[in-house]
Amino acid sequence: MIEVIIETAVQVLGVILLSPLYAGILDKLKANISTRKGQSIFQPYYDIIKLLKKESVVSVNASAVFIYSPYIIFSIYVLISFVIPVVYPQPVIFTPTVDFLGGALLFSLAAFLKIASAMDSGSNFVALGTSRALSFNFLGEATLITVFFAVALITGTNNPYIELEFAEKPMYYLALDHVFASVAFFMLWLFETGKLPVESSGLAEMGMIDDALTYEYSGKLLALLKWGGYMKQYLLGSVLLNVFILPWGLQTGILGAVEDLGIMFLKWMLLIFIAVIIDTSLSKLRLYKVQDFLAVAFVVSILSLIFSVIEYD
Repeated sequence: MIEVIIETAVQVLGVILLSPLYAGILDKLKANISTRKGQSIFQPYYDIIKLLKKESVVSVNASAVFIYSPYIIFSIYVLISFVIPVVYPQPVIFTPTVDFLGGALLFSLAAFLKIASAMDSGSNFVALGTSRALSFNFLGEATLITVFFAVALITGTNNPYIELEFAEKPMYYLALDHVFASVAFFMLWLFETGKLPVESSGLAEMGMIDDALTYEYSGKLLALLKWGGYMKQYLLGSVLLNVFILPWGLQTGILGAVEDLGIMFLKWMLLIFIAVIIDTSLSKLRLYKVQDFLAVAFVVSILSLIFSVIEYD
Protein backbone atom coordinates (compact mmCIF):
# COMPACT_ATOMS: atom_id res chain seq x y z
CA MET A 1 0.00 0.00 0.00
CA ILE A 2 2.84 2.39 0.85
CA GLU A 3 4.42 1.66 -2.54
CA VAL A 4 1.17 2.56 -4.33
CA ILE A 5 0.91 5.81 -2.34
CA ILE A 6 4.45 6.81 -3.32
CA GLU A 7 3.84 5.95 -6.98
CA THR A 8 0.63 7.98 -6.91
CA ALA A 9 2.40 10.91 -5.25
CA VAL A 10 5.11 10.91 -7.92
CA GLN A 11 2.48 11.03 -10.69
CA VAL A 12 0.32 13.72 -9.08
CA LEU A 13 3.23 15.94 -8.07
CA GLY A 14 4.69 15.49 -11.54
CA VAL A 15 1.47 16.83 -13.06
CA ILE A 16 1.19 19.76 -10.66
CA LEU A 17 4.82 20.85 -10.58
CA LEU A 18 6.10 20.02 -14.08
CA SER A 19 3.15 21.02 -16.27
CA PRO A 20 4.14 24.75 -16.41
CA LEU A 21 7.67 23.73 -17.48
CA TYR A 22 6.46 22.12 -20.71
CA ALA A 23 4.47 25.24 -21.58
CA GLY A 24 7.62 27.31 -21.01
CA ILE A 25 9.75 25.02 -23.18
CA LEU A 26 7.19 25.17 -25.98
CA ASP A 27 7.06 28.98 -25.92
CA LYS A 28 10.87 29.20 -25.81
CA LEU A 29 11.30 26.83 -28.75
CA LYS A 30 8.63 28.66 -30.75
CA ALA A 31 10.48 31.94 -30.16
CA ASN A 32 13.84 30.45 -31.17
CA ILE A 33 12.41 29.06 -34.41
CA SER A 34 10.99 32.53 -35.11
CA THR A 35 14.55 33.96 -34.60
CA ARG A 36 13.59 35.62 -31.32
CA LYS A 37 15.33 35.21 -27.98
CA GLY A 38 12.10 34.44 -26.19
CA GLN A 39 11.34 34.27 -22.50
CA SER A 40 12.80 31.84 -19.99
CA ILE A 41 11.41 28.31 -19.92
CA PHE A 42 10.56 29.05 -16.28
CA GLN A 43 8.42 32.09 -17.14
CA PRO A 44 5.12 30.24 -16.44
CA TYR A 45 6.34 29.63 -12.86
CA TYR A 46 7.26 33.32 -12.48
CA ASP A 47 3.83 34.35 -13.76
CA ILE A 48 2.01 32.01 -11.37
CA ILE A 49 4.07 33.18 -8.37
CA LYS A 50 3.53 36.83 -9.29
CA LEU A 51 -0.23 36.36 -9.64
CA LEU A 52 -0.48 34.44 -6.36
CA LYS A 53 0.98 37.47 -4.59
CA LYS A 54 -1.60 39.84 -6.07
CA GLU A 55 -5.10 40.60 -4.88
CA SER A 56 -8.02 39.38 -6.95
CA VAL A 57 -10.38 42.05 -8.28
CA VAL A 58 -13.97 40.83 -8.60
CA SER A 59 -16.73 42.49 -10.60
CA VAL A 60 -19.71 43.79 -8.66
CA ASN A 61 -21.91 41.69 -10.96
CA ALA A 62 -20.09 38.45 -10.09
CA SER A 63 -21.44 35.83 -7.70
CA ALA A 64 -19.88 32.97 -5.77
CA VAL A 65 -19.70 30.98 -9.03
CA PHE A 66 -17.10 33.42 -10.36
CA ILE A 67 -15.07 33.34 -7.15
CA TYR A 68 -14.99 29.63 -6.35
CA SER A 69 -14.94 28.06 -9.83
CA PRO A 70 -11.13 28.45 -10.27
CA TYR A 71 -10.58 26.42 -7.09
CA ILE A 72 -12.95 23.69 -8.28
CA ILE A 73 -11.47 23.62 -11.80
CA PHE A 74 -7.94 23.29 -10.39
CA SER A 75 -9.12 20.50 -8.07
CA ILE A 76 -10.75 18.63 -10.97
CA TYR A 77 -7.46 18.52 -12.87
CA VAL A 78 -5.67 17.30 -9.75
CA LEU A 79 -8.33 14.57 -9.38
CA ILE A 80 -7.83 13.48 -12.99
CA SER A 81 -4.11 13.03 -12.31
CA PHE A 82 -5.06 10.46 -9.66
CA VAL A 83 -6.91 8.16 -12.07
CA ILE A 84 -5.40 8.08 -15.59
CA PRO A 85 -1.97 6.93 -16.90
CA VAL A 86 -0.29 10.32 -17.00
CA VAL A 87 3.16 9.17 -15.85
CA TYR A 88 2.83 5.75 -14.21
CA PRO A 89 1.70 2.75 -16.37
CA GLN A 90 -0.17 0.87 -13.65
CA PRO A 91 -3.32 1.75 -11.64
CA VAL A 92 -2.81 4.18 -8.77
CA ILE A 93 -4.94 4.89 -5.70
CA PHE A 94 -8.19 6.20 -7.17
CA THR A 95 -8.05 4.49 -10.57
CA PRO A 96 -10.93 2.06 -9.77
CA THR A 97 -13.29 4.98 -9.05
CA VAL A 98 -13.13 6.68 -12.49
CA ASP A 99 -12.79 5.03 -15.90
CA PHE A 100 -11.89 6.53 -19.27
CA LEU A 101 -15.40 7.90 -19.83
CA GLY A 102 -15.41 9.31 -16.31
CA GLY A 103 -12.15 11.10 -17.07
CA ALA A 104 -13.70 12.60 -20.21
CA LEU A 105 -16.69 13.79 -18.19
CA LEU A 106 -14.36 15.42 -15.64
CA PHE A 107 -12.63 17.33 -18.44
CA SER A 108 -16.07 18.39 -19.71
CA LEU A 109 -17.12 19.47 -16.20
CA ALA A 110 -14.04 21.67 -15.86
CA ALA A 111 -14.77 23.24 -19.28
CA PHE A 112 -18.40 23.87 -18.31
CA LEU A 113 -17.42 25.53 -15.01
CA LYS A 114 -14.88 27.72 -16.78
CA ILE A 115 -17.52 28.94 -19.24
CA ALA A 116 -20.17 29.40 -16.53
CA SER A 117 -17.83 31.41 -14.31
CA ALA A 118 -16.73 33.58 -17.25
CA MET A 119 -20.34 34.42 -18.10
CA ASP A 120 -21.00 35.20 -14.43
CA SER A 121 -18.65 38.20 -14.66
CA GLY A 122 -21.25 40.08 -16.71
CA SER A 123 -18.71 41.38 -19.22
CA ASN A 124 -19.91 41.85 -22.80
CA PHE A 125 -16.44 41.12 -24.12
CA VAL A 126 -16.30 37.86 -22.20
CA ALA A 127 -19.76 36.96 -23.48
CA LEU A 128 -18.41 37.30 -27.03
CA GLY A 129 -15.48 35.01 -26.25
CA THR A 130 -17.74 32.54 -24.47
CA SER A 131 -20.12 32.24 -27.41
CA ARG A 132 -17.09 31.67 -29.62
CA ALA A 133 -15.76 28.94 -27.33
CA LEU A 134 -19.16 27.23 -27.13
CA SER A 135 -19.46 27.17 -30.91
CA PHE A 136 -16.28 25.07 -30.99
CA ASN A 137 -16.47 23.04 -27.78
CA PHE A 138 -19.49 20.93 -28.71
CA LEU A 139 -17.44 19.24 -31.43
CA GLY A 140 -14.41 18.91 -29.17
CA GLU A 141 -16.35 17.23 -26.37
CA ALA A 142 -18.08 14.91 -28.86
CA THR A 143 -14.70 13.89 -30.30
CA LEU A 144 -13.24 13.21 -26.86
CA ILE A 145 -16.13 10.99 -25.76
CA THR A 146 -16.33 9.17 -29.13
CA VAL A 147 -12.62 8.31 -29.00
CA PHE A 148 -13.00 6.90 -25.50
CA PHE A 149 -16.05 4.87 -26.58
CA ALA A 150 -13.96 3.40 -29.39
CA VAL A 151 -11.22 2.55 -26.89
CA ALA A 152 -13.77 0.83 -24.64
CA LEU A 153 -15.05 -1.30 -27.54
CA ILE A 154 -11.53 -2.26 -28.59
CA THR A 155 -10.33 -3.36 -25.16
CA GLY A 156 -13.62 -4.67 -23.78
CA THR A 157 -13.21 -2.36 -20.81
CA ASN A 158 -13.15 1.35 -20.06
CA ASN A 159 -9.92 1.12 -18.07
CA PRO A 160 -7.20 3.39 -19.58
CA TYR A 161 -4.43 1.14 -18.26
CA ILE A 162 -5.82 -1.82 -20.21
CA GLU A 163 -5.78 0.32 -23.36
CA LEU A 164 -2.13 1.20 -22.67
CA GLU A 165 -1.25 -2.52 -22.57
CA PHE A 166 -3.18 -3.09 -25.82
CA ALA A 167 -1.40 -0.23 -27.57
CA GLU A 168 2.00 -1.76 -26.78
CA LYS A 169 1.23 -4.70 -29.09
CA PRO A 170 2.48 -4.02 -32.66
CA MET A 171 -0.51 -5.75 -34.27
CA TYR A 172 -3.00 -3.57 -32.41
CA TYR A 173 -0.86 -0.41 -32.62
CA LEU A 174 -1.04 -0.50 -36.44
CA ALA A 175 -4.76 -1.36 -36.57
CA LEU A 176 -6.95 1.22 -38.32
CA ASP A 177 -9.15 1.83 -35.28
CA HIS A 178 -6.12 2.72 -33.17
CA VAL A 179 -4.61 4.88 -35.92
CA PHE A 180 -7.84 6.84 -36.41
CA ALA A 181 -8.30 7.25 -32.63
CA SER A 182 -4.72 8.54 -32.31
CA VAL A 183 -5.19 11.07 -35.12
CA ALA A 184 -8.52 12.30 -33.70
CA PHE A 185 -7.09 12.66 -30.20
CA PHE A 186 -4.02 14.51 -31.51
CA MET A 187 -6.25 16.95 -33.40
CA LEU A 188 -8.32 17.42 -30.25
CA TRP A 189 -5.18 18.08 -28.19
CA LEU A 190 -4.09 20.78 -30.65
CA PHE A 191 -7.43 22.55 -30.23
CA GLU A 192 -7.95 22.08 -26.49
CA THR A 193 -4.49 23.41 -25.63
CA GLY A 194 -4.50 26.36 -28.05
CA LYS A 195 -1.86 24.91 -30.40
CA LEU A 196 -3.86 25.51 -33.57
CA PRO A 197 -2.38 28.32 -35.68
CA VAL A 198 -5.41 30.53 -35.07
CA GLU A 199 -5.40 31.37 -31.39
CA SER A 200 -3.13 34.09 -30.03
CA SER A 201 -2.44 34.67 -26.34
CA GLY A 202 -2.86 38.14 -24.97
CA LEU A 203 -5.38 40.79 -25.95
CA ALA A 204 -5.60 40.14 -29.71
CA GLU A 205 -9.40 39.95 -29.83
CA MET A 206 -9.68 38.07 -33.13
CA GLY A 207 -7.39 35.34 -31.86
CA MET A 208 -8.78 34.96 -28.36
CA ILE A 209 -10.70 31.79 -27.59
CA ASP A 210 -9.63 30.37 -24.24
CA ASP A 211 -8.04 33.61 -23.02
CA ALA A 212 -11.40 35.36 -23.35
CA LEU A 213 -12.77 33.10 -20.61
CA THR A 214 -10.19 34.35 -18.10
CA TYR A 215 -10.30 38.00 -19.22
CA GLU A 216 -12.07 39.26 -16.07
CA TYR A 217 -9.90 37.27 -13.64
CA SER A 218 -6.88 38.59 -11.79
CA GLY A 219 -4.61 37.73 -8.88
CA LYS A 220 -4.86 34.33 -7.22
CA LEU A 221 -7.96 33.32 -9.18
CA LEU A 222 -6.19 33.93 -12.50
CA ALA A 223 -3.12 32.05 -11.22
CA LEU A 224 -5.26 28.98 -10.50
CA LEU A 225 -6.88 29.12 -13.94
CA LYS A 226 -3.52 29.47 -15.70
CA TRP A 227 -2.01 26.66 -13.63
CA GLY A 228 -5.06 24.52 -14.34
CA GLY A 229 -4.64 25.24 -18.06
CA TYR A 230 -1.05 24.00 -17.93
CA MET A 231 -2.21 20.87 -16.11
CA LYS A 232 -4.93 20.24 -18.69
CA GLN A 233 -2.35 20.51 -21.47
CA TYR A 234 -0.08 18.06 -19.65
CA LEU A 235 -2.86 15.59 -18.83
CA LEU A 236 -4.27 15.43 -22.36
CA GLY A 237 -0.81 15.37 -23.93
CA SER A 238 0.38 12.57 -21.65
CA VAL A 239 -2.71 10.46 -22.44
CA LEU A 240 -2.01 11.09 -26.13
CA LEU A 241 1.59 9.95 -25.72
CA ASN A 242 1.12 7.01 -23.35
CA VAL A 243 -2.13 5.55 -24.60
CA PHE A 244 -2.04 6.34 -28.31
CA ILE A 245 1.25 7.46 -29.88
CA LEU A 246 4.17 6.22 -27.71
CA PRO A 247 2.86 3.61 -25.24
CA TRP A 248 6.30 2.08 -24.65
CA GLY A 249 9.10 2.68 -22.17
CA LEU A 250 7.31 3.40 -18.88
CA GLN A 251 8.69 1.60 -15.81
CA THR A 252 7.01 0.26 -12.67
CA GLY A 253 7.93 0.35 -8.99
CA ILE A 254 8.95 3.34 -6.87
CA LEU A 255 12.25 3.85 -8.68
CA GLY A 256 10.48 3.25 -11.98
CA ALA A 257 7.94 5.97 -11.16
CA VAL A 258 10.77 8.47 -10.73
CA GLU A 259 12.40 7.26 -13.96
CA ASP A 260 9.07 7.71 -15.73
CA LEU A 261 9.28 11.47 -15.14
CA GLY A 262 12.45 11.53 -17.24
CA ILE A 263 10.97 9.21 -19.86
CA MET A 264 7.90 11.44 -20.11
CA PHE A 265 10.19 14.43 -20.56
CA LEU A 266 11.72 12.81 -23.66
CA LYS A 267 8.29 11.92 -25.02
CA TRP A 268 7.08 15.46 -24.43
CA MET A 269 10.06 16.93 -26.28
CA LEU A 270 8.90 15.06 -29.39
CA LEU A 271 5.30 16.25 -28.95
CA ILE A 272 6.42 19.85 -28.34
CA PHE A 273 8.61 19.75 -31.45
CA ILE A 274 5.66 18.57 -33.58
CA ALA A 275 3.37 21.24 -32.08
CA VAL A 276 5.91 24.00 -32.74
CA ILE A 277 6.40 22.90 -36.35
CA ILE A 278 2.63 22.99 -36.91
CA ASP A 279 2.24 26.38 -35.23
CA THR A 280 5.17 28.08 -37.00
CA SER A 281 4.95 26.53 -40.46
CA LEU A 282 1.23 26.94 -41.18
CA SER A 283 -0.55 30.21 -41.87
CA LYS A 284 -3.05 31.41 -39.28
CA LEU A 285 -6.45 29.83 -39.88
CA ARG A 286 -9.55 31.94 -40.23
CA LEU A 287 -11.65 31.65 -37.10
CA TYR A 288 -14.55 29.84 -38.77
CA LYS A 289 -12.09 27.19 -40.03
CA VAL A 290 -11.72 25.91 -36.46
CA GLN A 291 -15.15 24.31 -36.77
CA ASP A 292 -14.04 22.61 -39.99
CA PHE A 293 -10.93 21.32 -38.22
CA LEU A 294 -12.96 19.94 -35.31
CA ALA A 295 -15.54 18.47 -37.68
CA VAL A 296 -12.76 16.50 -39.37
CA ALA A 297 -11.51 15.34 -35.95
CA PHE A 298 -15.03 14.21 -35.04
CA VAL A 299 -15.43 12.30 -38.33
CA VAL A 300 -12.07 10.60 -37.78
CA SER A 301 -13.17 9.59 -34.26
CA ILE A 302 -16.40 8.16 -35.73
CA LEU A 303 -14.29 6.15 -38.21
CA SER A 304 -12.29 4.82 -35.27
CA LEU A 305 -15.56 3.76 -33.60
CA ILE A 306 -16.80 2.08 -36.79
CA PHE A 307 -13.56 0.17 -37.37
CA SER A 308 -13.48 -0.94 -33.71
CA VAL A 309 -16.94 -2.47 -34.17
CA ILE A 310 -16.01 -4.12 -37.49
CA GLU A 311 -12.69 -5.57 -36.32
CA TYR A 312 -13.71 -6.76 -32.85
CA ASP A 313 -17.37 -7.66 -33.33
